[in-house]
Amino acid sequence: MPYVFLLLAIALEVVATSMLKATDGFTRLWPTVGCVAGYVAAFALLALTVRHVPVGVAYAMWSGLGTAAIASIGVVFLHESLTVAKVAGVLLVIGGVVTLNIGGAH
Repeated sequence: MPYVFLLLAIALEVVATSMLKATDGFTRLWPTVGCVAGYVAAFALLALTVRHVPVGVAYAMWSGLGTAAIASIGVVFLHESLTVAKVAGVLLVIGGVVTLNIGGAH
């Protein structure tokens, strides 16, 4: 169950981060409310996760999967450029997550 909480936390964080641009610097009410609510719910679920999963492993998965998802959303939906450096960076982050899970999960 902790990993279900973690996946939900990552999904909510990705949604909230995706909404940041729509907040227009937190000047638009409803996108701001959605963004803040997403972050609050994501952190609450992350807090539930770290009761059972080492914080280093949970945070590595949170940041790695979130980074990969946000980079993909940026390219597909926000028309950001896809560069070799961006792809390499995401692959390195994912590699770090895998390494932490192999070496630090037990």
